[in-house]
Amino acid sequence: MRTAWLGTGLLGLPMAEQLCESEHDVVVWNRTPDKARALVERGARLASTPQDAVQDAEVVFLMLSDAPAIESVLFQDTPVDLSERTVVQMGTIASDESRTLAERVQTEGRRYVEAPVLGSIPQARARELIVMVGATRADFDRLHALLAVFGPEPRYVGPVGSAAALKLALNQLIASLTAAFGYSLGLVRREGLDVEMFMDILRKSALYAPTFDKKLPKMLSRDYGSPNFPTQHMLKDVRLILRQGGALGLATGALDGVAQILERAVQRGHALADYSALYEGIDAP
Repeated sequence: MRTAWLGTGLLGLPMAEQLCESEHDVVVWNRTPDKARALVERGARLASTPQDAVQDAEVVFLMLSDAPAIESVLFQDTPVDLSERTVVQMGTIASDESRTLAERVQTEGRRYVEAPVLGSIPQARARELIVMVGATRADFDRLHALLAVFGPEPRYVGPVGSAAALKLALNQLIASLTAAFGYSLGLVRREGLDVEMFMDILRKSALYAPTFDKKLPKMLSRDYGSPNFPTQHMLKDVRLILRQGGALGLATGALDGVAQILERAVQRGHALADYSALYEGIDAP
């Protein structure tokens, strides 16, 4: 299938690599071209503009940082002609943002599908991402084999907006669980308790989540390099979740605290570090 891929950030790059390895025709564009050049070695063509990328594409994948970035790339700088194409939005945006984007795209034979993913770089490289799809059932069925390039069992969630909302619900757990673990770890360390004893008890309890062991070494060493997901992106997502939850009438106090922790970590210079750096917003040295 002829595809265009817009956005080759930390997750976008390995996902686009899977398209190339599956022998799809891939044209790639990124605002910083050097970040996309590795795909040329895998058979992709590097486009100079978004319009150049989508020129001959049947499906246009978006893996951009947020809704304003999508707006800029598709509609503001130089509007992209999406006629007779299917746009597949795979980044994390709010459900109302996704529905608004769908309304703008779904004209003149265009189709729109949201397909956010759960997982990070290792899962993308192993084709083990969880792909959640918001679309018509017909569009889901039509694109199922293509989306299965990224994960073995794409899940149909419902109409546009539903998969975006589900992704935010899951990302809320990522942020809140990591912050809760960081706080407990900080308490243990400040009291001079044995960290491994704490972890041994935690692992044997119903409180345990595997992400705790994944983030523990980074928090102990305060080395947050080689991020799978940066702190600034987690903060962006938490702000989206707060806005959406507030609009739905949910109490947001607990998540407000997580946002403040992330903001402190960013202010201390960890914007591009792994999001486990939120520990620096809890237990700074």
